[in-house]
Amino acid sequence: METILLVEDDPKIAKLLQELLERYDFHVVHEDGLGDVVTRFEETKPDVILLDVNLPKFDGFYWCRQLRLKTRAPILFISARVGEMDQVMALEYGADDYIVKPFQGAVVIAKIKSQIRRAYGTLSSEKDERTVHKAGITLYLDRYIVEMGERSIELSKKEGLILEMLLTASPRIVSRGDLLERIWDDEAFVDENTLNVNITRVRKRLAEIGVVGLETVRGVGYRLVFDQ
Repeated sequence: METILLVEDDPKIAKLLQELLERYDFHVVHEDGLGDVVTRFEETKPDVILLDVNLPKFDGFYWCRQLRLKTRAPILFISARVGEMDQVMALEYGADDYIVKPFQGAVVIAKIKSQIRRAYGTLSSEKDERTVHKAGITLYLDRYIVEMGERSIELSKKEGLILEMLLTASPRIVSRGDLLERIWDDEAFVDENTLNVNITRVRKRLAEIGVVGLETVRGVGYRLVFDQ
């Protein structure tokens, strides 16, 4: 369960957001902005921070700058201020996204989940998440997310299992038989064309993050080869 620090001084909006987030199994810590937001952050160690701009003590831009010195956790603004400059300032001060009030609940949840997927690479050591890492590529085994540098993509379960085998074995070849046995061990019969389709998908997904080393070894299987 991810923890979200919600910094919002309007009690009605804070209650609305807290109820929304808790419906999606987030743990919410509310801070009204009258206290020290950085201290509250250090006490709760949240995975995501939601910030209003207009706060009673210091504005959200100030707190964003201070928090960014302490953490790389996602920071999202939720504000009624719709000006382009406000959004530019938020991003320049280190925010990851800016949501305008009035907001749609589904959009808020989608943006938070998107930022969690992107940020967990830097938090994986804190979360003790299982990973496979090779040649600058990291595959997160619990969420089937692969990243290289600042680029990351989400895989299907079968795509993730295929890539796990290829990364673990690289630069050795993984046979088609081994892939079929591991990925579809619960299915009585699998058309081998299904493996071809999934390999094609994995190759395309890797290309999205700049990896082009998935080779087909005719009559044998597949391997990942990286430039030295």
